[in-house]
Amino acid sequence: MEKTIKRSILQITLCALTMLSISCVKKTNTTNNNSSTVTDIDGNVYHTVNIGGQIWMKENLNTTKYRNGDPIPNVSDYTDWSYLTTGAYCDYNNLPANSATYGRLYNWYAVNSGLLCPVGWHVPSEAEWTALETFVGTASPGGKLKETGTAHWYSPNAGATNESGWTGLPGGSRFSTGSFYNLTYNGYWWSATEGSDISYARYHFLDFNLTFIYGDEDYKVDGISVRCIKD
Repeated sequence: MEKTIKRSILQITLCALTMLSISCVKKTNTTNNNSSTVTDIDGNVYHTVNIGGQIWMKENLNTTKYRNGDPIPNVSDYTDWSYLTTGAYCDYNNLPANSATYGRLYNWYAVNSGLLCPVGWHVPSEAEWTALETFVGTASPGGKLKETGTAHWYSPNAGATNESGWTGLPGGSRFSTGSFYNLTYNGYWWSATEGSDISYARYHFLDFNLTFIYGDEDYKVDGISVRCIKD
């Protein structure tokens, strides 16, 4: 509960920066849009984008299997989810239709398996997240990473230009309680890096009403989105 409250306070407090950030937005060439594709073990096809020399997936991960073919448990029960200490995934609100658009939600134990992304790909470390954020720059970095419009993001989707081509989507999250929150409002993505406590891992998020990308840590049992980066 303490980490959940912290997450909410951070988002509310930083909303005051939105107007200043929007005023600083300017067009820049932030990506080499040499698009290709990669396919996971389930047959899901992902487009890719080159951003500052890093090759990222443009869609959230949607696999139900580790790359060695082992199934990832789909845990729908709220109580069972809250006690997990091994890898698992879920669909937002346990509705597969949500995953078709926003990808599936994974706990950090699945990330830590080292087998979640396709062969030749991995979950980005904090250093790789920092490199992405540095490359897109300080003027509306979140806006440059978000999909434009309000087809998937809640209005106003502040500052969204998707200049980077990263096409961030708001897949929401599943908290350590097993409850689901913030589909269409926030996108959260795991880092492969552990947090300051054995229970926590790092993540990064985009917000419908803010123009930056922010990093923090939360419980490893939380379910959030994954974007893979090429080795």
